[in-house]
Amino acid sequence: MAIVNSGARLDRLPITSFHWKILFLIGAGAFLDAFDIYLANGSLAAMVKTGFTDLHVGSFFISATFLGMMIGAGLSGYLGDRFGRRYSYQANLAIFGLASIAATFAPNIEWLILLRLLMGIGLGAELVVAAGTLSEFVPPGTRGRWISLLALITNSGLLGATAIGYWVIPHLGWRYMFAIAGVGAVIVWVLRHRMPESPRWLETVGRLEEAEATVAEIEREVAAKVGTLPPVAHVFNHEAPRAPFSALFERGVIGRTLVAALTCMAINMSLYGFVAWLPTFFVKEGLTIVQSLGFVLLMSFGAPAGAIVGYFIADRLGRRNGLVLFSVLTVVLGYVYVQMRDPAAISVVGFALVTTIYTVCTLGLFGYIPELFPTTHRLRGTGVAGTCGRAASMSTPYVAIVLYTHFGVTGVVSMVSAVLVLMSLAILALRIETSQQTLEAIAPEIIPGEDAARAVNVVANRSTQA
Repeated sequence: MAIVNSGARLDRLPITSFHWKILFLIGAGAFLDAFDIYLANGSLAAMVKTGFTDLHVGSFFISATFLGMMIGAGLSGYLGDRFGRRYSYQANLAIFGLASIAATFAPNIEWLILLRLLMGIGLGAELVVAAGTLSEFVPPGTRGRWISLLALITNSGLLGATAIGYWVIPHLGWRYMFAIAGVGAVIVWVLRHRMPESPRWLETVGRLEEAEATVAEIEREVAAKVGTLPPVAHVFNHEAPRAPFSALFERGVIGRTLVAALTCMAINMSLYGFVAWLPTFFVKEGLTIVQSLGFVLLMSFGAPAGAIVGYFIADRLGRRNGLVLFSVLTVVLGYVYVQMRDPAAISVVGFALVTTIYTVCTLGLFGYIPELFPTTHRLRGTGVAGTCGRAASMSTPYVAIVLYTHFGVTGVVSMVSAVLVLMSLAILALRIETSQQTLEAIAPEIIPGEDAARAVNVVANRSTQA
């Protein structure tokens, strides 16, 4: 069979209901995962109050989440590149959904911790697969907007868990929170059977007939909405029979892997080293618990706000420039924030600070990292970065406690500032902008470990994009 040229054929398609359907099916799973992550703290408080566990044992319940997410991030990268995007995201959601339903009936905290570990594997995996899969379906000119919409849906999981938990936990109990997440996951799992496999991935592994059939069906669906389709601008041979994991650490790719890992670590350290500790910081500074939670609720709106900012700048300013700019803004606002004493000022500056952090999160985790890698290694590269990020999120709270004890909030802000500055310098040194470019144009010219004759031909594309 001739070259399918799936990437160029997908990239020239006008936006229709097909793209919104893909966003909904991917975003629904990502929302449920975020919902489950954020329900943990509220559920744990209820468990302690009812005597189901104590704080010491309950801490293992929280730790199991992050350990599972670290395992899931790496595992899903392998599964997604080896067996396909569809296989991976369906397996992830099944693990998460079934474990959540089982958690509803957990007889003791020990069983719940084990089930939470399994849930964590599904959680960490879903967030790796989601952005990488979406990027392979949407056109390059608006890809930044689409990944920002995915971030908006995902970040809204915090508000969803807070709002639902506010009524469910006091009236029905913490078990129902897991039931809601589990049943929702099963529903999304069923709906996702209608979602096609990534034609780009099918072509890389040599399943050309499936790739052709999938692209042709998508083209027919889009053409039925818009009429005659635009011409195909470029021709690529995606087929790459050999795609070893070691290629991520070979010449031409290792720089991308290191920058992706550093970006993920810096973002996770910002989120779990600062944002997650806001209630503690407020109380230590003399505010009451009620005041602290009120400030945190107000500032939590910065999560969706960051995704909205990303929507407007991702394709105009670019991922590289946006990451550097909003990292600098985060550093500046961080040092301004620690000087605030007036409640109104704390709220306003705090909201702006959380917004800038989540803008960096949107541009980095959902856009820049998966875009750095070629289709053959996209999920494994993202998975390596995710594994490093989860490891950072597990260790950051301990570092934050030490810094807070000796230097106060300024010490924690300095840690976050340092990693964001280091990330910015690494991104500038890599000198790769992913905005407005096809995924094939961003990829290395020759993927290590492949036969040169089968390497993706991106040189011609780069000359036409220039």
